[in-house]
Parts: sequence; C-alpha cells; structure tokens
Amino acid sequence: MLDTGQRLPDTASRHSGPMPLGMRLSRQPMDSGVYLMDEVRERLLAMSEAASEGGDPLSWFEELYSSAERDEEWIPWSDGRPNPIVVEWVIGKPAGGKALVVGCGLGEDAAFLEQRGWDVTAFDISSTAVEWAKEQHPSSKIEWAVADLLDLPSEWRASFDLVLEVHILQAMPESVRILAAPRLSPLVAPGGCLVCIGRYHTNREEGEGPPWPLPRLFIESIGKDLEMDEFCLSSLPDDEPGVSRFRAVWNA
Repeated sequence: MLDTGQRLPDTASRHSGPMPLGMRLSRQPMDSGVYLMDEVRERLLAMSEAASEGGDPLSWFEELYSSAERDEEWIPWSDGRPNPIVVEWVIGKPAGGKALVVGCGLGEDAAFLEQRGWDVTAFDISSTAVEWAKEQHPSSKIEWAVADLLDLPSEWRASFDLVLEVHILQAMPESVRILAAPRLSPLVAPGGCLVCIGRYHTNREEGEGPPWPLPRLFIESIGKDLEMDEFCLSSLPDDEPGVSRFRAVWNA
C-alpha cells in the first residue's frame, strides 16, 4: 500500500548521500497550515527521480525497503493497520474466496483480508518488502510472492475472486502506469471483482508525484473489460486539505 503525500516544492533541498540512521518522519508546520514531511520524504522523492532517470522507474521501491533496515518508521505509508477505505468496503461483504493483493508492502491489507476469511495471495516488486511482510505476519497462511505487475505468472490469470490494488498505480509514472493498469482485470475470475483505491485528481492538486493523483477517465479505463459497480470519493482523517481518494469497484 503506497501513499507518499504531496510533492515537496521545487525549492526543497535534496539529499544526495545515504539517509542517516535514526532519521524519522515528522511534519513541519508551514505558514499556510499545510504540513509537509521532512528529509525522509525528500529522500524518497530523490530515490524515485533517480530511478526514473536511470531507466528503471520502479527500482526505488526495493531501495526504500532495503535502506529502512526493518524500521517501519522509514516507510511513510505503513502504520501497521489496513487501509480504512479497504476496511469500509470489506466489512459486510461475504468472504471465502481467493484474493490477490497487488503491491502488498508490509502486508497490512493482506492480513486483514485473511482475518475476514479470504484465501490470500499477496505480492510486491520489492523482495525486501515481501520478506519483511512474512516476518510481520508469521502465523498467517498468506501466499507471499515477489512479482512485477508487468510480468505476472500466467497461472494467476482469471484466478481471483477479489483483486485489490491500493495506491500502487498512483506511484507509477504515466509511461509505466498505462502498461500496468490493463494487467489487473484479467486476473479477476468470473463472478469476481476488482477494487482500486488511490488519490483522485482534482483541480486543487498539481498532479506531480509520486503519488500522481489519477483522473476519472483513467480510473474508468482500469476496468474497461469489466462492469463498474461503484465509484465513490472520500478522504482520510489525516489527509491534507483538498486531498480526495477514490474507490472504484468492477464486477466480472
């Protein structure tokens, strides 16, 4: 699950060296009342920019997780809890099927689905994240995997009653995102559903990132081969002013 907050201003400094051990996330009050993350977030953005310039725009995920050295406070989108928008949707829904969590990170959403009765497979492009998730949930029966959304196992096609994507597409630059998005709906089994959650592009957001808030037309295209069942907007209690999040659900 990925959400890195709003991009720092261009005037913000960049750190070219290794991130010092012991650095923690904090929020610095600005005159406008908007809170921005400190050097940890700057370092994350620098990793993303360097990865794109190096021709491997998703490599920064592994760099971030490995440099964290099992300190969860270095992972700004991880707080040990499942995403509240996921929880809201799952509560009251019948379980008992197979679920796939895309870009599972440290496994909070995957563990929640398992607790609700789903048979869960969860993957991430970062091998360090997957190993860390296993350590975080040692008693779970989740099938963890290291995988790339652009090159998934063929046996996963049409195999899952629920495919859950949270804050992953929004972390990809557009050139990768337009290739990755069409890979989701083919994973859904007949009668299953695809659920995507992320930042919604509004006139109050610049669209820079990561994350890159997603516009409605792009969101609708994610499940173009499926039937859209739900599209709603909300925000989380600690979101900055003007931030909207979408939940889109399609049925196969």
